[in-house]
Amino acid sequence: MSINDAAHESSTGATWAPIPRGSHFGLANLPYGVAVIDDRPMVVTRVGDGVLPVAYALAGRPEWADLFADGNLDRFLATGPETWAGVRAELRRFFLDKGQARELIPVSGLRLVLPFTVGDYVDFYASLDHATNLGRLFRPDSEPLLPNWRRLPVGYHGRSRGIVVSGTRVVRPAGLVRAGDEVVRRPCAQLDYEVEVGFVIGGSNHGRPVGVDSADSHVFGVVLVNDWSARDIQAFEYQPLGPMLGKSFATSVSPWVVPLEAVKPYLLQQPRQEPEPDSVLRGTRPWVLDLALDVSVNGTTVGATNAAGLYWTFAQQLAHLTSNGSLIGPGDFYATGTVSGPGETERGSLIEAAWRGANPVKLADGSERSWLLDGDEVLIRGRFGPEGSGVGLGEVVGRVVPDEVDASMFLP
Repeated sequence: MSINDAAHESSTGATWAPIPRGSHFGLANLPYGVAVIDDRPMVVTRVGDGVLPVAYALAGRPEWADLFADGNLDRFLATGPETWAGVRAELRRFFLDKGQARELIPVSGLRLVLPFTVGDYVDFYASLDHATNLGRLFRPDSEPLLPNWRRLPVGYHGRSRGIVVSGTRVVRPAGLVRAGDEVVRRPCAQLDYEVEVGFVIGGSNHGRPVGVDSADSHVFGVVLVNDWSARDIQAFEYQPLGPMLGKSFATSVSPWVVPLEAVKPYLLQQPRQEPEPDSVLRGTRPWVLDLALDVSVNGTTVGATNAAGLYWTFAQQLAHLTSNGSLIGPGDFYATGTVSGPGETERGSLIEAAWRGANPVKLADGSERSWLLDGDEVLIRGRFGPEGSGVGLGEVVGRVVPDEVDASMFLP
């Protein structure tokens, strides 16, 4: 038996559910999503290429099934790790019980919606290679990293209402930009993508800091993120307080929330950090994501990297976020910031891949990109473990459409 065959058996078990070989959605995954079925949203789990409403599998545990009655994950997220683990175990038992065999609903053709209500959103800046690249682009004559970067996970609060599910069209934003000696309002001319990983929070910290090694008591699951960025708008607005309109128009997330329990076998020990971080940011458990990521524009792969290269782990990010007593609660959401690696083909944003327009990226149709054009489709994929036997996050996709904002649309 090959390693892949053994991994496939381990991930599927003796299940009655059809799981194609090479699927990233075996019983080792069991992600949660929300699909519109019979004109109403229902929480589902995905197995192979099909989905099953979670409440069906929990018929014998009505107190758990009722958590999903609202057609989202909100009440389930609020329960905490013990219930999360119990429901996950019950789902696995259901798919292993041949007496429960039934036809799954094909995932193709289903409309998937955002599976939880976003309470708050924070975006970090955790990739050393990304931060270094941008420092070299914007401050070529200075040290690329600012003095605080290796001391704490730099981040900013974003707009929670800007979080949209994969497949949502991305309207090119307009804003104030510098044009020579003038400042003008115009559609963004430097639209970019950012390959990121996001984390969905459950439970509450009741205003108490969350230690690094307690991250799994609050992080429910993992998603893919595309943090669309209007670089020209951002460049004019971000000093001194950081991004606002250059980021808030859209942040796309994948529709499947993969439980952290499914990810734990793929967590690695963190390398030593220099200088040693503050005691609040120190931990001993493995929190590094061994997560392969790739991004394509109109079907052409333009970057591939691994989240294992992130300098700050998601556990350190959560510890820093709560270190001052900041409240977190169910549906709060945070992301890593752009994930880039050291190589030229490992860059997680177009500003890096095209080096701010100096080296445009070539697509399969012969065209080049320094920035995204109207009609461009950006697709990000991610998986833990080897191709064909790992746990997948699926994909997050978005297509750019023209700005349709007209001055007459603004209220007097």
